[in-house]
Amino acid sequence: MSTTFLFIGTPEIFMIILIVVMLFGAKRIPEIARGLGQGMRQVKDATNDIKREINESAKKEGIDTNLTKDINKEINEMKDNIDDFTGPIKRSM
Repeated sequence: MSTTFLFIGTPEIFMIILIVVMLFGAKRIPEIARGLGQGMRQVKDATNDIKREINESAKKEGIDTNLTKDINKEINEMKDNIDDFTGPIKRSM
């Protein structure tokens, strides 16, 4: 049984790694990984800035931002209840 990650099996991952090493060379891979990491960090920072701006503008307008937290809490409780209810059913299959 092979391990899968994002619907890609172990042999496919090794093949992709082999192709990347052949195309870019072993010396350039750390540079590429560093660049990808910096890009991902910039995207994360940008999304956090957008979230912060939305929350700040909502507070200025007097909109209750705790409403979404309450809704997420209720959704998670419902998921737990459904899992508790369907757990024995899933185990019996």
